[in-house]
Amino acid sequence: MPDIQPIPAVTFSTKTGNDLSDRIAPPYDVLDHASKGRLVAASANNISVIDLPHLPAKTVGPDEAYVGAGENYRRWLDEGVLERRSTPAFFVYQQTYTVAGQTFKRRGLIGNVKVQPFGPSPDGKGGIHPHEQTFSAAKEDRLKLMRATQAQLSPIFGLYSDPDKAIGKLLADVIIAGGPTYTGKTTDDGVLHETWAVDDDARVTGFQQALGDKDLFIADGHHRYNTALNHYNELTAAGKPVGNAAYCLFVMIAMQDPGMIVLPTHRVLGNMPGFTLEKFKEAAAGRLDITPIPGHDPALLEKALAESKHPHAIGLYVPSQPDSPLYIATTTDNDPLKPTHADMSDAWRQLDVAIVQHLIVEQLCAPGFASDGQSITWKFPHEIAQLKELTDSLDYQLGLVLRATPLDSVRQVSEAGELMPQKSTFFYPKLATGLVINPLDG
Repeated sequence: MPDIQPIPAVTFSTKTGNDLSDRIAPPYDVLDHASKGRLVAASANNISVIDLPHLPAKTVGPDEAYVGAGENYRRWLDEGVLERRSTPAFFVYQQTYTVAGQTFKRRGLIGNVKVQPFGPSPDGKGGIHPHEQTFSAAKEDRLKLMRATQAQLSPIFGLYSDPDKAIGKLLADVIIAGGPTYTGKTTDDGVLHETWAVDDDARVTGFQQALGDKDLFIADGHHRYNTALNHYNELTAAGKPVGNAAYCLFVMIAMQDPGMIVLPTHRVLGNMPGFTLEKFKEAAAGRLDITPIPGHDPALLEKALAESKHPHAIGLYVPSQPDSPLYIATTTDNDPLKPTHADMSDAWRQLDVAIVQHLIVEQLCAPGFASDGQSITWKFPHEIAQLKELTDSLDYQLGLVLRATPLDSVRQVSEAGELMPQKSTFFYPKLATGLVINPLDG
């Protein structure tokens, strides 16, 4: 892993207790006007005031929005809403959450990671690898905020491999030793977030040595990591002092952690006014086998996919077939993208999300069903109920139910230096913003 260091952290004041529930927030890019409004109504000192000064998220706002964010950040420091810790620290981070009635705990380490270009590290200490594409508007928005606040407000979600669970034991030892330094619950998902400050030399050194030369794979936060790298390059090119801007705030979690799960992101396709199941079957002949599934609820497709042994199985929800809207599509070839994407790795070609995009959408749907001169429109629902609602509307004609992308596929594709299609993974739960802030002037 690249050089990791304890954080000269800024945190919310605990003068009234260590429960920060009203001041932490989900990541900025999942918030809208309504959800941000609920957070600010609960506390005028919620971190979203600074982290999301302009809506909608991932768009570039007016300069005054970022200037205001910087002014608020410095005012909160002056007034004691935020405070600087006297000693740099790592933070053990535990999230407790529930999925499908089962409770999980996911543990990681919050620390500063030295920024470097994506790919293998030239010094042999481990590289930093992306897994999905990023877009310029979101990066420009985050860069303007970073310049204005001189802080990294929310952590990047990074994965590493810990097959012998040596780092997991170090995390557990800290948790067992005493109660959390900070705690909070995000109200939108009910996730409990707890952190333990680690500032004694022995434990700090222990984490640094255990992480050693491991590669780090970005699970979530590609835009923000690119922003940190761009900001660092901007300072060095101008001959300005770099200071703490040489580092980026990360939560590092082992792929083998028992609470490390990946959920699927489904697709709905629209702008296909001529779409019918029969025409789709004709276009897919010889490439997909399409089998009806009894029932009408697309949630049944999740069960059918879980039971399927086929390497590539995708659920189809076709509301224009009201008597039988559910189908499973399987590929007739175990490597269906090889004819068109032979230059990509085997791991990339085996991704269901790549098969959806490059076979089902580009080769089957776009040529036969897209409106003249226009592109197919996409939505990416996480929940089956949302997929059904969207596909039942007049705007979308086909719902695609997917299985989750395996973690090992994320690693293999990243190591190959390739990028997955957008929305290939849904790492749940999201990390909280506001538990730890990395000051760039620290």
